[in-house]
Amino acid sequence: MTVLVLGGAGYVGSHAVDMLIKKGYDVAVVDNLVTGHREAVPSTVRFYEGDVRDRAFMEKVFTIEKNIEGLMHFCAYSLVGESMQRPAMYFDNNVGGCITILEMMEQFNVKHIVFSSTAATFGVPEESPISEKTPQNPINPYGESKLIMEKMMKWQSEATDMTYVALRYFNVAGAAGDGHIGEAHKNETHLIPIILQVALGKRDQITIYGDDYKTEDGTCVRDYIDMEDLINAHIKALEYLKAGGMSDQFNLGSSHGYSNLEVLETARKVTGKEIPSQMGERRPGDPDSLVADSTKAGEILDWHVAHDLEHIIENAWKWHSSHPDGY
Repeated sequence: MTVLVLGGAGYVGSHAVDMLIKKGYDVAVVDNLVTGHREAVPSTVRFYEGDVRDRAFMEKVFTIEKNIEGLMHFCAYSLVGESMQRPAMYFDNNVGGCITILEMMEQFNVKHIVFSSTAATFGVPEESPISEKTPQNPINPYGESKLIMEKMMKWQSEATDMTYVALRYFNVAGAAGDGHIGEAHKNETHLIPIILQVALGKRDQITIYGDDYKTEDGTCVRDYIDMEDLINAHIKALEYLKAGGMSDQFNLGSSHGYSNLEVLETARKVTGKEIPSQMGERRPGDPDSLVADSTKAGEILDWHVAHDLEHIIENAWKWHSSHPDGY
């Protein structure tokens, strides 16, 4: 039986493919390579280049892959700033793609899907840690599109025998332990890879946005989750559904917050580099602290975080130092 990984050439998707293969699953990948990298997917994996919004293409994939036991869905645009500038593009790609995927699952009788959702569906929550009961009030088209996708899966699950798990990530970081795949974006926006680009001399310095937040050192606090821990949650979610588990949603984080300055100091320790920094003005809409309450995932999926921030940065440094220009 096959796990079909949608968006399997992207940052998170490629790590899912890697771990699924290591655990003995048969894997096929769909990706349009708009943001993904063909080099991130082993040549031995059945790879279909195309867009999930293309119904004829997806019918071909599902026809060839006759024994799909479940999907892992990673194919969505995910840049908050870009979504504010091009909201229609985000709804077309993210929501439009989800419509076709759900139609294909019903047409070809595929029962299970694990969906890559996001903490951005919560917007600026009034509480931290954030549980699954925290109200979802997204403040950007990216988070809104993911929330719509969650709701689409909920209604499809109620109307058919399809089951789903939506996994709401907090700050995903890191790379494969052996450094052969990792994070490679054309225009990097994530804190850890930007810090490591400074360590490599590809940037002059890192700017920390704001030192007047209501946190211990004045900088934003975020919850970082290791890539290996994250993918382990996806596999546990798929096995949960296959065993008869009900459709559900789970927050995924370490349940521990790190400030921007703590991340910077940890990176200096790991790399042995000075990593020059400067303080900038805070950005509008940045909450003081975003930390996950992942209790529910522990209780139902038996999922627990195994790696801390230092481990995350160590693996990310292996990747960036050996692939300074990406793939």
